[in-house]
Amino acid sequence: MTKHRKATEGPQTKSKNPLPAGLSGLPIVAIVGRPNVGKSTLFNRLARRRIAIVHDEPGVTRDRHYADTSAFGRRYSLVDTGGFDPEDTDPMRAGIAHHVKLAIEEADVIVFLTDATTSLTNADKAAIKLLRASKKPVFFAANKADSAKVDADAFELYREGVETVYPVSSLHGRGIGDLENAVVNAFPIEEDTEPFEDEGLTRVAIVGRPNAGKSSLLNRIVGEERMLVSPEPGTTRDAIDALVERSDRRYVFIDTAGIRRKGKVAKAESTVEAVSVLHAIRSIERSQVAVLLCDSSEGVAEQDAKILGLAEERARAMVIALNKSDLVGKKDMDGVEERAREKLAFAPYAPVVRISAKNGRGVNELFATIDRVKEAFTKRVSTGELNRFFASVLETRPPPTSGGKAPRLYYITQAETAPPTFVIITNAPDAVHFSYRRFVINQLRKSFGFEGVPVRVFYKAKRKRAKGEEEARE
Repeated sequence: MTKHRKATEGPQTKSKNPLPAGLSGLPIVAIVGRPNVGKSTLFNRLARRRIAIVHDEPGVTRDRHYADTSAFGRRYSLVDTGGFDPEDTDPMRAGIAHHVKLAIEEADVIVFLTDATTSLTNADKAAIKLLRASKKPVFFAANKADSAKVDADAFELYREGVETVYPVSSLHGRGIGDLENAVVNAFPIEEDTEPFEDEGLTRVAIVGRPNAGKSSLLNRIVGEERMLVSPEPGTTRDAIDALVERSDRRYVFIDTAGIRRKGKVAKAESTVEAVSVLHAIRSIERSQVAVLLCDSSEGVAEQDAKILGLAEERARAMVIALNKSDLVGKKDMDGVEERAREKLAFAPYAPVVRISAKNGRGVNELFATIDRVKEAFTKRVSTGELNRFFASVLETRPPPTSGGKAPRLYYITQAETAPPTFVIITNAPDAVHFSYRRFVINQLRKSFGFEGVPVRVFYKAKRKRAKGEEEARE
């Protein structure tokens, strides 16, 4: 019988049985296979761009294990799960079992890639057996089939019981269309459900590096030893939901596997860690609020910025929680917070909370902050308020001339919430300088309190209809 315990501060929280997965965001396609079969080349081909190791964006660099892309009118997230070691005599011991099972569990569609120019290895055959036994759509592709002559070599997969083989050349694009068409047709049917509005819940993803205290924090919040807690980094592999009621509010907390820098991971475990990124992407997409949990005793690292970047790219509300504050003195914590702000400078609007999952300090403030950013995430500004705001902005600072054009801004409207998205109608969208775009976003945030939330503003040209009626267009 699980022993319940009370938090040392704040209202009592009540936990219930885990919820179903709920809204899952974009379909996820995982590419699996051993090294040197061309997974990265296929990844870049399907992503329709070369994905660099670092992301050239001011304030943050990111390892690229994934990309959002589209094909045949459907958007999806593509994940390169890394390779397993084909040299080990026992492919299961080399990590293939964990690698493939995690991909099966979390991805909507799996592409298994082999090398058409070489014979199947024991690792390939072990993976094929696991994948064929799964209930997920799996597509077997033989890469480096640069000509019809090589296609015959790809058919070795048929001897393993595979029903359909897709000979492809990731380098030259041969056969990619057929594979991509099959993958897209296997996606779950799109639903017309509005995101995040089901059941009136606040969905919170707890993300961060391994051993930052994510499971300990969830245990503190839930009030029982629900998660496995271990000092060994990387204990949590799966995303697990916990429904919590607190002060008449309902939350779903999603505990996610930690993301470790690749250099810190043993070779046999690297495939499992790579798939952990897939878990984090899925969890963030299902959330409204992403809480980045950092270890105050170690300080905020570059990898924390990369993890928060996942949430920022997906336009989720964000909270930065500095855990283990009980291990650091107050004066030192001031320095930790200052350095955290420097590392996470690309999201200066994200609030910082100091907490201790161990003794419950700061949990009240964490909940209050989550509530504030959730409210900002779903906030809609009235037309009257926006008109007054817009008039004030234009009077204070009209847009400067750029590229020989003087842009005129006619009006602003809020197009969406979650995240707050605004559209400004102008005569020359391309002439609005990026510095002025940033100024407008900052003014929106300042005027309407969009704390912890990415604010999006799009500039659209206007045109006149035949009858003289104005309408906005892209």
